[in-house]
Amino acid sequence: MTFRKISFLLGFLLFALHLQAQQSATYTSDLVAYQKALTLYNNQQYQAAQSLFEAIKEDAPNDTLESDCAYYIANCAVRLNQQNAEDLIQDFVDNYPTSTKRNTAFLDVADFYFANGKYAYARKWYDKVDENSMARTERKKFYFNYGYALYATQDQAGAQKYFNKVLTSKTYGSQAKYYIGFMAYEGDDYDKANAYFDQVSNEDKYKEKLSYYQADLNFKLGKFEKAIELAKAQLVNSNPQEKSQLSKIIGESYFNLENYFEAIPYLKDYKGNRGKWTNVDYYQLGYAYYKQNDFDSAISEFNKIIGGDNSVAQNAYYHLGESYINLDKKQEALNAFRNASEMDYDLKIQEDAWLNYAKISYEIGNPYQSVPQVLTSYLDTYPATNYKEEVETLLIDSYITSKNYKEAIRLLENKKSFENRVAYQKVAFYRGIEVYNVGDYTSAKDLFNNSIKEAKDPVFTARATFWKAETDYHLNNFDEALISFKQFQQQGEASEVKEINTIDYNIAYTYFKLKNYSQATSHFQTFVNNHKDDKLRLNDAYLRLGDGYFVSSDYDNAISAYEKAIAINEIESDYATFQKTMSYGYSGQVSKKVQGLKSFIDDYPRSSLRDDAMYELANSYVQANATDKAMSMYDRLNSEYKNSVFISKALLRQGLSYYNANDNERALKKFKKVANEYPSTEEASQAVASARLIYIDLGRVEDYAAWVKTLDYINVTDAELDNTSYLAAEKQYLDTNTDSAIRQFNNYLNEFPNGIHALKSHFYLAEMYSKKELSENAKPHYEYVIDQQKGGFTEQAIVKLSEIYLDNKNWDQAMPLLRRLENEADYPQNITYAQSNLMNAYYQKENYTEAVNYAEKSLQNSKIDNNVKSDAQIIIARSAIKTGNENKAKAAYAEVEKIATGALAAEALYYNAYFKNKDGKHESSNTTVQKLARDYSSYKYYSAKGLVLMAKNYDALGDAFQATYILESVISNFSQFDDVISEAQEELIRIKTKEAKTNSSVQPDQN
Repeated sequence: MTFRKISFLLGFLLFALHLQAQQSATYTSDLVAYQKALTLYNNQQYQAAQSLFEAIKEDAPNDTLESDCAYYIANCAVRLNQQNAEDLIQDFVDNYPTSTKRNTAFLDVADFYFANGKYAYARKWYDKVDENSMARTERKKFYFNYGYALYATQDQAGAQKYFNKVLTSKTYGSQAKYYIGFMAYEGDDYDKANAYFDQVSNEDKYKEKLSYYQADLNFKLGKFEKAIELAKAQLVNSNPQEKSQLSKIIGESYFNLENYFEAIPYLKDYKGNRGKWTNVDYYQLGYAYYKQNDFDSAISEFNKIIGGDNSVAQNAYYHLGESYINLDKKQEALNAFRNASEMDYDLKIQEDAWLNYAKISYEIGNPYQSVPQVLTSYLDTYPATNYKEEVETLLIDSYITSKNYKEAIRLLENKKSFENRVAYQKVAFYRGIEVYNVGDYTSAKDLFNNSIKEAKDPVFTARATFWKAETDYHLNNFDEALISFKQFQQQGEASEVKEINTIDYNIAYTYFKLKNYSQATSHFQTFVNNHKDDKLRLNDAYLRLGDGYFVSSDYDNAISAYEKAIAINEIESDYATFQKTMSYGYSGQVSKKVQGLKSFIDDYPRSSLRDDAMYELANSYVQANATDKAMSMYDRLNSEYKNSVFISKALLRQGLSYYNANDNERALKKFKKVANEYPSTEEASQAVASARLIYIDLGRVEDYAAWVKTLDYINVTDAELDNTSYLAAEKQYLDTNTDSAIRQFNNYLNEFPNGIHALKSHFYLAEMYSKKELSENAKPHYEYVIDQQKGGFTEQAIVKLSEIYLDNKNWDQAMPLLRRLENEADYPQNITYAQSNLMNAYYQKENYTEAVNYAEKSLQNSKIDNNVKSDAQIIIARSAIKTGNENKAKAAYAEVEKIATGALAAEALYYNAYFKNKDGKHESSNTTVQKLARDYSSYKYYSAKGLVLMAKNYDALGDAFQATYILESVISNFSQFDDVISEAQEELIRIKTKEAKTNSSVQPDQN
């Protein structure tokens, strides 16, 4: 080897030694830093440790140091709760798969999360641990921690597997047994739970915890005495939440032992789950009170059970019903028994509840369905019941007492037993009265005939005969009416019924309509002789008695009868006075007639007969040759009553007076005025004829001919043909050959559209079309009559045409006619008719101010009947409700209630209850609703509204069951009334939302 080579090798060796010494120093330095980082880590200074580990890792001289640093960096991140902590752990495992710290990393992270109570995180990392790679000394801790993490995350099967591995461990064995026992307890495996709890029950740290669970276990195992013993022992040292749960165990154990007295205070001390009870909780306390006969307290608990549909609820509602019965609260009991009867969890309870429901329905009425329907349903469902005979008796009577005659007829029609036919006869009669009272005389007659045909009860046969006669009277079948009235009078039972009191009055009126005045006066006389206390009818009878004598020309007796009518002064005193005065005239006492007419004009300034009096007084002056007085009175009549039917007559009379006095020009002026201005009257034809004589006397025939041509209704050459054609049609009319009369009157009007008798022909046609119910055919003929000058048919035509428009609810066309009738009518009853219908028309048009004005006008007439009075008060009340004036509505409905029947009475009763509710008189309001349900159940709309009102009352009284049950029943049974259903649903949601705050069994969104 050369020297150069030796020198080179020596230099290289020295350089390598220097380099090795340098690396060793660096490694030693890294180890010192690493130990420093470990010290920081062990002192829990994780942030500083992590930073140092990161610095070391960057220059780590080998893979081992680098992987260890990566391990601790990730571990620090976990302990610092850094967002990328788990990623760092996973990166460590992925990047250093051969590291000895791989399994330790999983275990360390899992233990860290476990120690901090983050069991879901811990379980995630325990799942990654390889238990075969860990030391045996560490495995028991792993088994317990992993088992607990599985338990905490709801994997009980997995938890039990790992707990079972440490059952013999001194450190973990007791805890494992406790948790296995607890899992069995939660899984309702009470024997297993008891076995494990017994193994740890002597250890102090579990004694307190296990006292509750063991008490509950014994309760659930049916060992109630032991449960009470254990729970009472724990009660003293328990916190409020535990005390509540222990009280529940004690109370329910006493309940199951039927020691209800002891159960009550403990059941009351239960605070519920999160402050809420369940329906079962309320049932147990309620039943305990029920068994102590404390029915008020029982009700206060039972009625908190709302919306229940299970055996507990059925039992609760049944005993709620019994509690109400014991306190004589039958309406409340009805709802409770009905609810229990609709559930089939216990069939014996269901049957008994239904029986109670049926019986109470009979006693107080039923707002949901007719009482007969309830009783019939019970018998159909339980045909072999021991109570069959009793319920059948109630059923028969219920048809009458429920007053739901329409439904009763439907149910009875096909039932053939004697008892049912007796009931049918009565029901048909009462239903006939109902439809008679609303003016449906045709239907009423059919019902009365059905009652008569049944003929099971002679009293009802007699009464139906009387009312059949009444319907025939109103249908203008006077001959048939007379026959039936006399048949009634001849029946022995007639003397037992109230209808006998007016039979002479009714027969007298029928004879009067038949124009048999001698028989009419005879029966009116019999009536007045025997009925001095019935002032209204007595007054009317004297009037008709006077009329009978008057038309029979027996004026002295007429005067006597009219005077007696005037003395009573209940109705139509002006009419009686006028007729009496006219009787003086016909009996030759002219001076008394004149004086009487003068007094009448002064004494009755608002009478519809005042223009009659003026006309008659003027005529009397003419007869007495007091022409100036006569002319003055005629002029006064013309001035004060421009629309009177007597104007054309008065003008004609003036013309005739002037003519008789040879004052031809003045006479001609009056005749022309009549002919020109009143062309559709009889007087016009007479005026033309009289004018013709004057023109002839004056020799001015050409002037007459020229004048007559201006009158389109006069054709001298056709007059005879006109009269002949008319008389032919009139004869058919008078002979009641309606179809023939219609045809001939139409022929007459086609030939003589402006004929002498056109007005009469139009009126008679209108009447016949109306009778045949051809209102559209009648309308143009009534319109023709109304459009002419006022005459004898005008008022009647206005009434009839108004009726057509009113029947079709054509208010806009009816109202002008009614206003005209109000202003022009000669008959007081037509003024009443106009005002009463105007008030209704204005109400329908939502003009409530005018509706009330006309209602009050109607009420000012003291002679109107109760139907008109109740209609007027109803309009006032409804208008007040519409305009928010509830005080006025309240007063008006109170008046309606005094006199109304049928639907109006139902409406008035509802508002009676409504205003009591508004005043906070909830119990009184409910009493009124019960009356509405009992007496007017057939008027479904107000029955339904009344039930919603009742629900509100019960809610205000704290009875949630009654309130919600009623509302649910309304929603189920009255779907035809949208507004009622909407209100019921809103109330139900409101109440359930409120109750859900204290009762976890209630779903607030149910409706």
